[in-house]
Amino acid sequence: MQEKTQGVVLRTIRYGEAALIADVYTRSHGVLGFMVKVPKGRKSALRSVLFASLTMLELDFDYRETLKLQRVTDVRVWKPYETLPYQPVKQTIALFLSEFLYYSLRDEHYNEDLFSYLVGSMEWLDQCESGFTNFPLTFLIRLSRFLGIWPTEPEVAAQLRADEQHLVPLILRMDFATMHLFQFTSDQRARLYQVLNDYYRRHIPAFPELQSMVILREVLS
Repeated sequence: MQEKTQGVVLRTIRYGEAALIADVYTRSHGVLGFMVKVPKGRKSALRSVLFASLTMLELDFDYRETLKLQRVTDVRVWKPYETLPYQPVKQTIALFLSEFLYYSLRDEHYNEDLFSYLVGSMEWLDQCESGFTNFPLTFLIRLSRFLGIWPTEPEVAAQLRADEQHLVPLILRMDFATMHLFQFTSDQRARLYQVLNDYYRRHIPAFPELQSMVILREVLS
């Protein structure tokens, strides 16, 4: 059945010489895998760029519930970014978040609130000119609410040393509008990333230790 939906690209891998496999969190069905044909020549590069991490697309596809990979019939950019693909720090954040979202959303189905949160967050980061160092921390904490695993203060505090536990109410209170007011040292921020990664690993099956987190910590240190 032919359908149209919007989606956020989580991961893309090459499949042979003429196709891509893309995992996309869609508005209509949650996570779907797509087989995308890649034409030769100049159009090949264009199609690959369309499926870069966290690109927001509008897709026409032939939906078959029993298939693991849906067939795309047409695709176009839905909400174009103005700064995110061109600023190195934002690019690093996007790569980290796409890996994090790929593992945390693998079993997620239709959830309009979650979809709106992803889109709104990416638009906010794209438009933000400064003061977004705490964006990944804030995003991951707020994401947990949509996944039904919002942490309590004791759960977070239990993973921190006694001299770090004063940070708990701060990080649980952060949002995008106020996060620039919260100052953390590089070591504190690194610890908080590790605590959040461990928290997700305890609550989501087969959630790995993320390699991109090391790069993110270095860039934001």
